[in-house]
Amino acid sequence: MNWRKWNNIIHRDLGYFLVGLTIIYAISGVAANHLRQWDSNFITETKTFPLKNISNDIPVDRALVDNILAQTGETGKYKSHFRPSVSRLQIFLESGVMDIDMYKGLAVLERKRNRPVLREFNFLHLNQAGKIWTWVADIYAVGLFLLAVTGLFILKGKNGLKGRGKWFVIAGILVPVVFLILYFY
Repeated sequence: MNWRKWNNIIHRDLGYFLVGLTIIYAISGVAANHLRQWDSNFITETKTFPLKNISNDIPVDRALVDNILAQTGETGKYKSHFRPSVSRLQIFLESGVMDIDMYKGLAVLERKRNRPVLREFNFLHLNQAGKIWTWVADIYAVGLFLLAVTGLFILKGKNGLKGRGKWFVIAGILVPVVFLILYFY
């Protein structure tokens, strides 16, 4: 069996084996690129409540906190509260954080919940598991390297590496090189 046949077999089988991880890494990679626009790990829900009998003059104690929670209908378990300024109060609950504007008599409750599937994809992509997943990620990286190299030699002739393929390889190398030159210099 010649080397090109082995090259094609390795490329094909390795490609099939890596397809699952490639899809996970591609989806979470796009999500990670847009962290400034949205949180790909959590869905944030915000509710605003008007409050009665609240002002800057009222001393903040547990009775006031219980009154606010009763007015908002929030049954989440109370953890603590903090008054960062005269006009603001924060109540920390197991289900989220309530920010109260004492001057305006408004409460804003912010809750976060896991974004299904995407959070798990990000967990793997960013290697937050560590340990054994580091080995899996390293094997995946080596597999991608082999996939790229074997892909160079699949086609022969005018469509292969000696023909039009070399121009695509050069262009693919130039994209990051030009970007880094423009970015750093």
